[in-house]
Amino acid sequence: MYLTKEEEHIYEGKSGESLRRAMEILVALGDIYEAKRLIPIRSVQVAGVSFKNIGDAGLEWISDLKGRVTVPSILNPAGMDLQHWKDMGIDEEFALKQKKVIDAFERMGVSADCTCTPYQIYSGLAEKNDHLAWSESSAVSYANSVIGARTNREGGPSALAAAIIGKTPNYGYHLDENRKPTHQIVVDAELNGSDFGALGFLVGKIVKDGVPLFHLRNRLNHDELKALGAAMAASGSVALYYVEAVTYSPPTCAKPVEKITIDKKEIDEVYELGSRADADIVALGCPHCSIAELKGIAEMLSGKKVRKDLWVCTARKIAETCPHLVKKIEESGAKVICDTCMVVSPASQRYKKMMTNSGKALVYLPSLCKVEAGLGSTEECIQCATEA
Repeated sequence: MYLTKEEEHIYEGKSGESLRRAMEILVALGDIYEAKRLIPIRSVQVAGVSFKNIGDAGLEWISDLKGRVTVPSILNPAGMDLQHWKDMGIDEEFALKQKKVIDAFERMGVSADCTCTPYQIYSGLAEKNDHLAWSESSAVSYANSVIGARTNREGGPSALAAAIIGKTPNYGYHLDENRKPTHQIVVDAELNGSDFGALGFLVGKIVKDGVPLFHLRNRLNHDELKALGAAMAASGSVALYYVEAVTYSPPTCAKPVEKITIDKKEIDEVYELGSRADADIVALGCPHCSIAELKGIAEMLSGKKVRKDLWVCTARKIAETCPHLVKKIEESGAKVICDTCMVVSPASQRYKKMMTNSGKALVYLPSLCKVEAGLGSTEECIQCATEA
């Protein structure tokens, strides 16, 4: 990989040990994927934040880093609500170590707005054709597919290295040649809301790390696009997709190599995969809820009381933007939880079965949390939480 003289100096350690270590990671990554050069990036989203996932070894690695980020950088969800962790049943030892993780990132200049939906709270992180180094799978999918930016799915160390250097290797989804659709997905059904999470759950398993091009009857809103991409990234490794007449068009007119038709019956079968009736907790907000989603949840809960635990996960900046909606939701007995979600928090492991409206959570709850999961619409989830 070609390095400029400035990059060579950093690689040789002439700009300090922290920059040398960061550049070493980027050069190794570039060599693996045969990148020809490094390219400047606009922003970074760093995963590997929850102490549940990184443990003591990850905390030690992060704490040893001394560099400062050179581009806007934001964290993925942590393992707890950073302000109200006791309400989640988090023990003090975990909380102490989680706070040390956050402190270590903040010392490097990374924003502790712990969210998987940074595009919902900051408009200046990404625009069409911007090069990024984002980590979280659903955020990567949204950035590539809806915003039209360009990012690979970075690991925590490579994202942090990119944040310190301000560059990333030019390979993968940064190049037009890798952004061509590989599958044509024709959906022979009218879909709504959580149906798009169910669709993503199916398609991710089929196309794996491919690039699907959807032909849909519906015109999706941003929350539905978010849900579709998040589920495909979880059940497969989809980092880029297209929806005809909704998202940006593919870079070329090349036709996908495989056509797949999905009908309503297949969508309905996803809802039947897990038990919902005897769920002992309901969780919404994977990915984190938008203001529009919080408004809808507040309206559905109006005049009702929850009879089992109901978590509504969102970014703290979103919650602070609409305190009236948070108040309405919590008047029902539900909890609005910030900075974390049901997938990355150890608090989920206290429960046996969880009902959710998220195709992404449907994948990750059993595999990462050992919690049985069932999928339902948002309305069905609210009904489950409020009925005796």
